[in-house]
Amino acid sequence: MEGTRPGSVPVGTRGDVREETRSGANPALRLILLAIGIIVVLAVIALIIPHIAYATTHETTDDATIDADQVQITSRISERVRAIKVDTNQYVRRGQLLIVLDDSSELDRHQQALSAVNVQKAQAQAAQENVTLTRDTQAAQNLANTGSVDQARAGIASAAGNAQSSARQIAVAQAGVDAARAQLKVAEDALPAASQNLRRANADLQRTASLVSTGDIAASQLDAQRAAYASARSDSAQAHANVAAAQAMLGQAQQRLDAQRYATSSQFAQIGVQRGQLTSAQGRFAESNAPSRVPAQQAQADAAKAQINSLLAQLKTAADNVSYAQIRSPIDGYVGQKNVDVGQTVGVGVPLMTLIPANHVYVTANYKETQIGRMRVGDETDINVDAYRGVKFIGHVSDLAPASQNTFSLVPAQNATGNFVKVTQRLPVRILFDGVQGGNLADYPLRPGLSVETSVCASRSCNRTEGK
Repeated sequence: MEGTRPGSVPVGTRGDVREETRSGANPALRLILLAIGIIVVLAVIALIIPHIAYATTHETTDDATIDADQVQITSRISERVRAIKVDTNQYVRRGQLLIVLDDSSELDRHQQALSAVNVQKAQAQAAQENVTLTRDTQAAQNLANTGSVDQARAGIASAAGNAQSSARQIAVAQAGVDAARAQLKVAEDALPAASQNLRRANADLQRTASLVSTGDIAASQLDAQRAAYASARSDSAQAHANVAAAQAMLGQAQQRLDAQRYATSSQFAQIGVQRGQLTSAQGRFAESNAPSRVPAQQAQADAAKAQINSLLAQLKTAADNVSYAQIRSPIDGYVGQKNVDVGQTVGVGVPLMTLIPANHVYVTANYKETQIGRMRVGDETDINVDAYRGVKFIGHVSDLAPASQNTFSLVPAQNATGNFVKVTQRLPVRILFDGVQGGNLADYPLRPGLSVETSVCASRSCNRTEGK
């Protein structure tokens, strides 16, 4: 056509149709894209707003671990370990036996303390009887004008003298029993060594005889070994004889003590008879006051009674030491670190093992000083334990430390040079577990040292339980 340039599309051709179609479709497409964009923006806002709201009301840190108040098991006495009744990681209950110490020395001390108490009681009783006898005797002497009183006085004096002598003999007999028992213990202690020497000498004799028979050593050495064996056998026989003699001596001493006690009982019974006669005589005459020496004897009797209390305290200490040989668990928990073996001699206060409480664990979260301004005791806390991904634990703030971590360090930081560099301090916050969201706390064992992340709701809009 005339006036048409090559490659151009005339008006009213197909190019005009395409342009019209495109211009008609663009507004609809733009509306669709705009709607999609608005939806996406709203979705992003809907997702971000809860996180922003959570971040503005919660203080979060991952500088937190599970802790527990560990219990150090120590010994109150220094003794050798006889047995260990538990293993590492074992669950134990309160009062369960953990360690058994050798209590032979403690039992000996307890027996000695018991014997001392019994002897002192006998002496105190004898002293009190002396006071009574003296009072009765002096009362009888004041009634010397009548024949009945004189007769009663003589009887009381005689019975009192016999009773006093017999009472003193009881202490002597008791000392003999104690000495015989001590001699028996010495003889019994020497017996194992003599038996061991005899067995060693016999073994040496057999070995020497074998070597002589093979010609490895001279026959003269066999004679020497036979002499050594004969000496050891003689020593062993002597040790057995010493034990038998000590046992016989102890039996005789005990018989003398029993006989003396019976005689003393008879003497005191005779005193009772004489007292009855004196009472009959005193019914006819006025009683007189006791002489001045009665208070002195009473003071001696009181001193003897006071000594009993001191010995009873020693006896209680000895009994406590016997009980300390059995070390028991003070809590329900798990055996952590064990630092003792059978046969080891342990000292007083030395840690033997560590117990981890079974049910009382908590979180120690180290928050920055810029995060604790709104925190209060009782604030609800979300806890995420690394060991249980996806499980949300619920807790609350139990307490806030009274000072920062740096305050309790061995070498606190000090600005003495004038070059101050401000470092954000951290404050330990203790958080207690309350439960698990949608679960049971007992189904998730929590162990000290596990890493956790905590988020404390420090806003007034969150739940807060005061005094929790």
